[in-house]
Amino acid sequence: MNTQSTPITLIGVPLEEGSGRRGAGMGPTALRIAGIETTLIELGHRVTDSGDLHPAPAADLPEHPQAHNLKIVGAFTRALEAKVYDVASSGSFPLILGGDHSLSMGSVSGMARHAAEVGRPLFVLWLDAHSDFNSPATSPSGNIHGMPVAYYCGEAEIANVLPAGRPLVDPTKVFQVGIRSVDPREREAIREHGVNVFDMRSLDEQGVAAIMRKVLDTVEAANGLLHVSFDVDFLDPDFAPGVGTTVPGGATYREAHLIMEMLSDSSLVSSLDLVELNPFLDDRGKSARVLVEMAASLFGRRIFDRPTRAA
Repeated sequence: MNTQSTPITLIGVPLEEGSGRRGAGMGPTALRIAGIETTLIELGHRVTDSGDLHPAPAADLPEHPQAHNLKIVGAFTRALEAKVYDVASSGSFPLILGGDHSLSMGSVSGMARHAAEVGRPLFVLWLDAHSDFNSPATSPSGNIHGMPVAYYCGEAEIANVLPAGRPLVDPTKVFQVGIRSVDPREREAIREHGVNVFDMRSLDEQGVAAIMRKVLDTVEAANGLLHVSFDVDFLDPDFAPGVGTTVPGGATYREAHLIMEMLSDSSLVSSLDLVELNPFLDDRGKSARVLVEMAASLFGRRIFDRPTRAA
């Protein structure tokens, strides 16, 4: 990613059916209202808003008792996988505006196809309170937004959403930072498959900068592409209350900015998800503005460049 002038394509994904509640479908609109396009343009980037995806439910997919709303989630997965692949292949940066985290089944799979085509490994930085490594067999809720990591690693095949022979992500190339809510069977699966997990205790003990250096050094040494998936609940609810899955004790505003600035400095990031924003639960757009500021940091804005806000 060249932060001097990057072609960026915004992809709206008004998907909420992967979660257990309504509201995340309004996330793309809230991010636009919060100024994501103008903010990135002001930083010198070329931004194209491709609008929102609106696929019809996938009639060929079955009803699944442990993967709720599979027809619509599967349709979004297919549409987003194709869109992200096309955008990345054209040389533009896919910036996905969500939408619940089940959308990453499509965004990461699209980047995995692109990475395989250009002959580079794909790494994923998962900034989230949750590991999202459930499958229909292990999920306590059946909500698909708890399954995307297992899915794009090939450990949660759900009917024929995407081709079985598609490029997958090696679980050892997934770095999860900020984790603080994991189901018991999910914990076993993560350990078994070698996912790199830095929970909040790790952040407290090692510090954000040291953890990020480990991640970035690994990606750089492999000449990898890096997909970043930023869930609002990575942040402590005091900073970003607009999410349906709040878990106390999350990352601070400053820690999150440091992560995004280090990612910017690295020039390794090839795609970004902003997910799980639920404007219905937000406080006067606070969480949407924070996400826009995080994206701005990734694309070159520094903390000392930030304007003072009126109280």
